[in-house]
Amino acid sequence: MRPWKSGLCSRLPETADFQNFRFLDGVTDIAPELWDALRPEPDPFTSHAFLAILEESGSVGGKTGWQPLHLLCGDPARPSGVVPLYAKGHSFGEYVFDQGWAEAYTRAGGRYYPKLQAAVPFTPVPGPRLLAVDEESRKHLIGGLEDALSALGPSSVHVTFCTAEETVWLRERGWLVRRGIQFHWHNRGYQSFDDFLAALLSSRRKTIRRERREVREAGIDIRIRNGDELAPEEVEAFYPFYLATVEKRQGGAYLTRRFFRLLGERLGSRLVLVEARRDGATVAAALHLRGGDTLYGRWWGAIDDFRFLHFECCYYRAIEFAIANRLARVEAGAQGMHKLLRGYEPVWTWSAHKFRDPKLSAGVAAFVAREGMRLEREFAELRSLLPYAREAGRTG
Repeated sequence: MRPWKSGLCSRLPETADFQNFRFLDGVTDIAPELWDALRPEPDPFTSHAFLAILEESGSVGGKTGWQPLHLLCGDPARPSGVVPLYAKGHSFGEYVFDQGWAEAYTRAGGRYYPKLQAAVPFTPVPGPRLLAVDEESRKHLIGGLEDALSALGPSSVHVTFCTAEETVWLRERGWLVRRGIQFHWHNRGYQSFDDFLAALLSSRRKTIRRERREVREAGIDIRIRNGDELAPEEVEAFYPFYLATVEKRQGGAYLTRRFFRLLGERLGSRLVLVEARRDGATVAAALHLRGGDTLYGRWWGAIDDFRFLHFECCYYRAIEFAIANRLARVEAGAQGMHKLLRGYEPVWTWSAHKFRDPKLSAGVAAFVAREGMRLEREFAELRSLLPYAREAGRTG
């Protein structure tokens, strides 16, 4: 069902084409090889396969509040660019939080939803959102998003977790640019985990070794499998661990069991599964994806609580895997003093926002300016707390 027929974007004409742009009801409306040929970077999340898994598993579409509305430029048989785009009826599953903007606008008598979101659902991983083979075509997609804002009649369009380069182009066209902070580990030519530890302050080395030792002394064995070592049903078996984390955080389960099954079937070669086993049973697991020179930490869950096991599965084993496979970095997401103390460094993330109502735009601009000053101070403080010895020669 098209989103405007479901009430999300009731103003859009039936012929949703304008200036050589058109909307797709789903990513499966375009051949995988055509979509993937437009991606400037090899991360798995903007791949045709990953977005199709989200749609076919029922994690997006239907009544989820994420209605696929992908923007395509050019002939569908020979597109020059695409944007993974969704009509949204809420702000859940985005991780660039705008609920405060929505509440303020509603109090002022406005209607914040529906809105448009250029993003990878439920995936706060930075990467390109304007997918095209050259810079000119990528910039042209911005005009398509602006036309969509006019044609559909939502309050706004948001491009989240995009690249710094994309925000330069978006800012030049009057979009508001917002920053966030995540924590990534950088491989500076380490030959082993001990080599990495040698770059840390002595106190942090001792703490990390003690934490890892306590996990071993609890009788926990760690098993890492990746690629074709994993059968689809074994990836599907991660679902209860995913739910355990959802229930612990008292949130909603955005992803379905079928999502993990399809992930194993179609992207198994990209997966890295870290399992913690005790007395023959799996008590916790972390599921990562690999793309290009990066390991992406995505999901974690435990059915029993053991001290430091989260750090072992999600951070230390990820670092070991990256070193062994000569990967450049591990992306561990946001929320992270505990990540910082274990060698993960703060990095900027970016989003851009465009609003129909000038008053809403002015209010958000003032908020973003205040938030930006606070984040500058926070970022500097985080950098000062990094656990690396000065002689490690970090460049930041």
